Amino acid sequence: MAEQHDLELSTGGEEETRDLGERLGRVLRKGDVVLLSGDLGTGKTCLTQGIGRGLDCNAPVNSPSFVLMNEYGGRETLFHVDLYRIEDVEELDELGLWDYAERGVLVIEWPERGAELLPGDGLVIELRYGDVDRQRRLRFLPRGPRGEELVDSLGAA
Repeated sequence: MAEQHDLELSTGGEEETRDLGERLGRVLRKGDVVLLSGDLGTGKTCLTQGIGRGLDCNAPVNSPSFVLMNEYGGRETLFHVDLYRIEDVEELDELGLWDYAERGVLVIEWPERGAELLPGDGLVIELRYGDVDRQRRLRFLPRGPRGEELVDSLGAA
């Protein structure tokens, strides 16, 4: 088996972050799980909006902070989950998140809130502030073979 590797990319603002998300969205398929980790304001929702564009979602993607999950129809269904307000990990079990992953693409913001319940295969994306205003640094960390495929597809562009 090939050695796992990560990929680091930078964006110069919100639209570039959305464009990068769109590139990722074009290669995502049913069953893919993407975990977005980063401080408030680092671009998790912007990246997910781009993923929605790449999946040809039929509605604007918004942060699900107050409803926990939004669902968007497209080439694949996008399930966008925000765990920021989760206080008890057992709440995640009740949500049946993994059933959603079987029905579409599952994007989870704040995965550290339920790390012990999240699946092993997929892609972790760490977002952080860059060195200049509006710049964001994104680190793509594969988890398992599918995560490797996704990182490879982004690195090739």
